[in-house]
Amino acid sequence: MPHNPYSRLFAIPGTTAFTLGNLVARLPMGMFSVSAVIMISGARGSYALAGAVTATGLAATAVVAPWTARLVDRHGQARVAVPATLVAALGSLSLVLCVRYGAPDWTLFASYAATATTPNTGGMSRARWAHLLKGDAQAVHTANSFEQAVDELCFMLGPVLAAFLCGTLFPQAGTLIGVFLLVTGVLVFAAQRATEPPPQDRRTPRDHTDTSAATTSLLRARGMPALLIGFLATGAVFGSLEVVTIAYADERGHKGAAGAVLALQAAGSCAAGLVHGAVRPRGSLGRRHVLCAAAMTAAMTLPLLAVVSAGSLIVLSMALLCAGMATAPTMGIAMTLVQRRTPEGRLNEGMTLAVTGLLGGIACGAAGGGWAVEHLGAAAGYGVPVAAACCALLLSSLQACATSTRPRLRRHRPAPPRVSDAA
Repeated sequence: MPHNPYSRLFAIPGTTAFTLGNLVARLPMGMFSVSAVIMISGARGSYALAGAVTATGLAATAVVAPWTARLVDRHGQARVAVPATLVAALGSLSLVLCVRYGAPDWTLFASYAATATTPNTGGMSRARWAHLLKGDAQAVHTANSFEQAVDELCFMLGPVLAAFLCGTLFPQAGTLIGVFLLVTGVLVFAAQRATEPPPQDRRTPRDHTDTSAATTSLLRARGMPALLIGFLATGAVFGSLEVVTIAYADERGHKGAAGAVLALQAAGSCAAGLVHGAVRPRGSLGRRHVLCAAAMTAAMTLPLLAVVSAGSLIVLSMALLCAGMATAPTMGIAMTLVQRRTPEGRLNEGMTLAVTGLLGGIACGAAGGGWAVEHLGAAAGYGVPVAAACCALLLSSLQACATSTRPRLRRHRPAPPRVSDAA
């Protein structure tokens, strides 16, 4: 058996193929919003309109994505993901045409809202790993860390690739190539039927007697509300950090370098995620989650200290590289907790709810970071990710305490036989 934990993962037949397809499908997730902003602002001359259109798409995704994920759980990944992706691709192509030919503004909102049917490919990939590695906690830990590193890689390369394509070729290039990559990746991913988890509705007759897990909202599942709020707080860390860093670079006269600075933060997170996945975990999940959240909170003070003490963009870049190293392990453990607390057969829905919470947090963090920059200054704005990380730490601590103090059921021991019975 290979000693490298990642070699163990990809020694399983079919895992390399679905991972490559998923990687291609996930890369456009970091491309679409940047491409839309560049395309709309260039054609209509309004960043406000571009921002409103992308915000509408985010809100629509928060509503539609859990519904799409539930369909995936019930009917299978291939049967739902492919048509859902085609609908989203049509929405993106409609946006390109509406911008190109000067259609009314409301058509931009409607077109971008249609992209909300894009399936959560990262969640589907994690669901496949959970299905294939059932019962192997170490391998699941490695797989979740790997998936988190892939997320960071895609969100690091996506915006850079989108900006390059739109600036080098033409404004619509980022969206068009993103659509091609999304459809191609999902088709390759969906074609790997051997590794696909069985749909929820293909159960044995005795499973139909227990319908509580299938009908109860996941928002009511034990431990899930606190976890999802924790994803909201963690997303606020990412959203505020991005906006504040762009504002700080602009204030120092180097706005064009903001993307490279943020890429260092994502690179640090990606590297730490891969290392974390190769290390054998020790202790309970709850305890490790608290420790990683504490490390993330401490790491988020580094950018604040860098801008207050040094005021150098180079020092800030190194601080962000170090700060990013605490985010992927925290997210990887949080995703594992979601898997543990999601009823069997609804894993895609659970993963998508987590991502929805993360996206909502990114939006809230971006708004909070923008307010702080405008009213307090860019340097002081780095206090927002610190505050958000403190909230995430508090939530994980409270959740760990609640789990550790939950009363355990005593095992029933049969009474010893009486003498009269023995006689």
